Amino acid sequence: MASPRLKQARPLARFRINVKDGAMAASLDTFLARLARLTNGSVGRSGEALRRLRRRLATGGGAVLLGLAALAFARAGDTAQALFTRLVAAIPYAPLLLTPALFAAVVYVTGRWFPAARGSGIPQVIAAARDPQDQVTGPLVSLRTAFAKVGLTLAMLLGGGSVGREGPTVQLSAAIMVWISRVLRVPIGAGVLIAGGAAGVAAAFNTPLAGVAFAIEELASAYEQKVAVLVMAAVMIAGLVSLGIAGDYVYFGTMGQTLGVRAVLLVTPVAAVAGGLTGGLFSRIVLDIAEAAHPAVRRLKERPVLFAAGCGLVVALLGLTSTGTTWGTGYAATRQLVEGHGQPLWFGPAKFAAALATTLSGAPGGVFAPSLAVGAGVGNLLTVLFPADPPGAIVVLGMIAYFVGVVRAPLTAVIIISETTASRGLIIPLFATALLADAIGAWVCPTRLYHGLAKPFIGVREHVPDCRPNPPSSI
Repeated sequence: MASPRLKQARPLARFRINVKDGAMAASLDTFLARLARLTNGSVGRSGEALRRLRRRLATGGGAVLLGLAALAFARAGDTAQALFTRLVAAIPYAPLLLTPALFAAVVYVTGRWFPAARGSGIPQVIAAARDPQDQVTGPLVSLRTAFAKVGLTLAMLLGGGSVGREGPTVQLSAAIMVWISRVLRVPIGAGVLIAGGAAGVAAAFNTPLAGVAFAIEELASAYEQKVAVLVMAAVMIAGLVSLGIAGDYVYFGTMGQTLGVRAVLLVTPVAAVAGGLTGGLFSRIVLDIAEAAHPAVRRLKERPVLFAAGCGLVVALLGLTSTGTTWGTGYAATRQLVEGHGQPLWFGPAKFAAALATTLSGAPGGVFAPSLAVGAGVGNLLTVLFPADPPGAIVVLGMIAYFVGVVRAPLTAVIIISETTASRGLIIPLFATALLADAIGAWVCPTRLYHGLAKPFIGVREHVPDCRPNPPSSI
């Protein structure tokens, strides 16, 4: 909602406002107008001061709220996974019924009442940022959709779904920034959505630099200086909230190993090819099924709930045969691989299949963490080829190669992995692997995953309940 021109603070009370936010906005008018007059000394200059004050309050307040929301979501996700683990320990074959049932229920609820909540959430933010004036009042970045996304993602984790919370956190964060901007009557442009999404990434991974890089590579088509300041402010405040509550931690554990020049020259191209091919293949399958060009795919999409139940059954069987390592985000197994403790060689292929089945189901949930887990599995396979080199370093190169092959954001990948594994001694090999994997991933899948998945959301302005969603069209 665009803010009107303010020549003085007094007429603000006459502007038409959203009914839900009316009482809050009206009370803020009087307080902020008086504060603006006090700081400027005249009514004539208070209009511009009021606009600046509103923008700063929206940025700071929104960043604090989204930081708290991201931390609460993370803890709820951990609790959901822990409950699922306890259930499996008590009733080992329960997932054969629970997981397909939850997949089907989540996809039905999403398609029936929250179609804008399906998939990752990042494509929705990309679509909204392309046309912010129309989309900020629609379902893509509304609090209703965002809260539904959080609840449905937690339900997926409670059923062992191979989903991450990072994509949903991006959509939730953008929705919070939009909401507080509307309450404070701040003009909402693409920068507000970009800043919210970037701060969401920073809060989810405890990686402030990755949030800025993600804004540049994925969310912003035209990255301007004023947007840069907004993004940096939101990321900094959200990062401080996360640091103050959760403390300073390394997401996937510390990997202090390095590689010599000879090893870098040998391992880097092999890791880039393996990860770029498999990551590109993942994106290619998802986008091809989303387009539904094949008649068999179209028939599957006519029965989304049944299809989701079948995907859930695949995930349940994979989890049972892998002793549970493929369920959930894959965080624990990835951390063990990064720290050099090892996993069975079949972990990577099994996690790839679980992540793909979960993604194609059309249920809400992110792809960041599962992709990093699959990449760690790819790196684990490569340790067999290079037994004399540090396994943790090989795993990290596999992580970045596969992740870049999927999302095609090499700068974001380098920063995320270097910050989440404390592998700064591998910064040059990480860059080299990321650039090569990006080229190979582009050859396998020319369309970038999130941008391809954003196409169905472009132009969405109204929430229209639909019991027949397009299940494989998002991550």
